[in-house]
Amino acid sequence: MTWLITGGAGYIGAHVVRAMTEAGEQAVVYDDLSTGIAERVPDGVPLVVGSTLDAERVARTLADQDVTGVVHLAAKKQVGESVDLPLHYYRENVEGLRVLLEAVTTAGVPSFVFSSSAAVYGMPDVDLVTEETPCVPMSPYGETKLAGEWLVRATGKATGLSTTSPCATSTWPGQPPPTSPTRVSSTSSPWSSRSSPRTRPRASSATTTPPRTAPASATTSTSSTWPRPTSPPPAPSRPPRAAP
Repeated sequence: MTWLITGGAGYIGAHVVRAMTEAGEQAVVYDDLSTGIAERVPDGVPLVVGSTLDAERVARTLADQDVTGVVHLAAKKQVGESVDLPLHYYRENVEGLRVLLEAVTTAGVPSFVFSSSAAVYGMPDVDLVTEETPCVPMSPYGETKLAGEWLVRATGKATGLSTTSPCATSTWPGQPPPTSPTRVSSTSSPWSSRSSPRTRPRASSATTTPPRTAPASATTSTSSTWPRPTSPPPAPSRPPRAAP
């Protein structure tokens, strides 16, 4: 297979590209380089500079590179910034995803992996977040990720596109690995999936998850449910990262 990795010049994306190539998969990076760095892309991996909002360039890349699967990592992801620029975040994260999905289904690409986020859950008062935990995003960024999951699922159901929306997890040096159960998705994603075997049906075509909605108490009219951040939280301590 040939995988198109959107956002593949980003920190996480570059690691995904490297893991795929080391596993023998063909990869192509699609990145607008607004935050990505071209030098992160491994030697021999094609880099197409473009936005997911550019429908013509996306469609041409899918055809020229003979893409058979997409891992969609490209997104704006600063929580505080999303509070100040919600329209920008919805345009980049939701409209960009819609344009990409339209091109993917038109080209007949069979597999699509959407990188979601734990931000869809907000800050639940539980010890362990599960698939049944209500989704109550606390920022426009989290809202765009939840809307993205809905859009990906609906597209899979309507077109037969095989989809999955895993949540990236990370640990820092000195932290124990996650102890919650993980499940490998049908597309062999390198992330753990929030979907449990009993809630994700086995299917040979579209792989979808049941709807996840916020509880009725979270519904609002014109008032916001997420607080405006005053200052960013302190970054976890970790040793300097060597340049790729």
